Amino acid sequence: MINLFITKTFGVLKGSKMTQVEIQKNKEEFISIFKSNIKRDGAEDLLNYLSSTDFFTAPASTKFHSAIEGGLCLHSLNAYKRFKQNITLEYGDNYLDHISEESIAVIALLHDICKVDCYKIDYRNVKVNGEWTKQPYFAYNDTLPYGHGEKSVYMISGFMKLTREEAMAINWHMGGFDSRVLGGNHSISNAFYSYPLSVIFHISDIEATYLDETCPK
Repeated sequence: MINLFITKTFGVLKGSKMTQVEIQKNKEEFISIFKSNIKRDGAEDLLNYLSSTDFFTAPASTKFHSAIEGGLCLHSLNAYKRFKQNITLEYGDNYLDHISEESIAVIALLHDICKVDCYKIDYRNVKVNGEWTKQPYFAYNDTLPYGHGEKSVYMISGFMKLTREEAMAINWHMGGFDSRVLGGNHSISNAFYSYPLSVIFHISDIEATYLDETCPK
């Protein structure tokens, strides 16, 4: 297996890779949470689809958080755990009056499936000890340029129905980093006011990204 996780600059991968045992353990945890909580029609087909893609081995980004093999699944699990924690902090022991365990799993585990089959290993020339050498890095090639959060909603909806609250939380999970917001779209404000679970999940995603996962220094 190629050792992708060298320490260089200008976008070449940095960080520590997970072992194959750790990647498999995360996959099994993801599948266990998914099957235990998501029971609606189409869920099994969606899980089979994810298993046919690189979801469990892909990175979560090219050079930022969890830019390692298996990083996408790891990030999804981190977001799920943060989301459950934050929901409990917000609503207490009666949190199920506000959101179901199924919705928690749907939102957190599936919010980034827009990234499947988008990361490819490529090579660039890097000078090492005065000599040019080819070094691997993750390149991003989106063959379905439908956006980010909205792309995940679109992909999930091809397999199973989402509630309005689930769709909003997944659609706007990037918050102020969303390209639509950066372009001047103010719809996110109405979404956050109308669907507070979207706010809680956005915060959870940010915490998973910046507090739980590695990033180049």
